[in-house]
Amino acid sequence: MTPYDVIVPAGGAARRLGGADKPGLTVGGTTLLDRVLAACTGARTTVVVGPARPTARDGVRWTRERPPGGGPVSAVAAGLDLVTAPTVLLLAADLPFLDRRTVDRLVAALDRAGPDVDAAVLVDAGGRDQPLAAAYRTGPLRAALAGLGAPEGLPLRRLTGGLARLRVADTDGVAHDCDTWEDLAQARERDRS
Repeated sequence: MTPYDVIVPAGGAARRLGGADKPGLTVGGTTLLDRVLAACTGARTTVVVGPARPTARDGVRWTRERPPGGGPVSAVAAGLDLVTAPTVLLLAADLPFLDRRTVDRLVAALDRAGPDVDAAVLVDAGGRDQPLAAAYRTGPLRAALAGLGAPEGLPLRRLTGGLARLRVADTDGVAHDCDTWEDLAQARERDRS
């Protein structure tokens, strides 16, 4: 499998959670961020973009988007400054069911797809692409970023929307994210069952 790095944007405002520290919320007694970090232990470099915090995982590199709170494209830009692998995964910090198997599936799918495909993107049960649960070829992602100009405040689809993508079905339901208190309650209930 191609060596890969990981960028985890974790500095959002969590408006739908009333400004709560979303990466620090827990499911099954483990923070959302630690659950995501546990899924990407195969990465050469793991970069978390957001305020530094204690984690169960050693060796995480921390950085901040410029300016702090500048949005997902700013977070990706900050993370890309610290990665060197030919493949980089962008993983949201609020995916409590993300696992190593899915991370490996995304990297392997991108490897098999050939050079004309820039990304392998997880597709949730509703048929929606999850660009923050995806593997990208680092070169095309950097080129797309360079073509945008200032990244502050831009939606992620402006960065990733023009990349050639392979859609990978979420067969294990790991794309469930925790954007609202209801999402978090559902994740906690699912974890208990």
